[in-house]
Amino acid sequence: MARGGTRPGAGRKRGRVGEVRRALAEMAKEHTEAALRTLVEIATGDGAASARVSAATAILDRAYGKPPQALEHSAKGEPLMELLQEISGSAFRPQGT
Repeated sequence: MARGGTRPGAGRKRGRVGEVRRALAEMAKEHTEAALRTLVEIATGDGAASARVSAATAILDRAYGKPPQALEHSAKGEPLMELLQEISGSAFRPQGT
């Protein structure tokens, strides 16, 4: 008896997730103005400093997008350069060095 493989009609239907996301986004957009006013009230109010900072951050993120997140690795040496050398079979030097 064969197992695995694709079966006709199995799995989630194409486009269904996108359709649901669009519907949810449309419902959320109806409350955009009220939500932004609430964030502004919190950011400029007399509440806790942490709440004001969170509200201000949320406003800036929505206005300008979130800042890029820096990535840090802890590997010793230069594993990427070593891999590139291994793949190419020769010494690899980045431009400008």
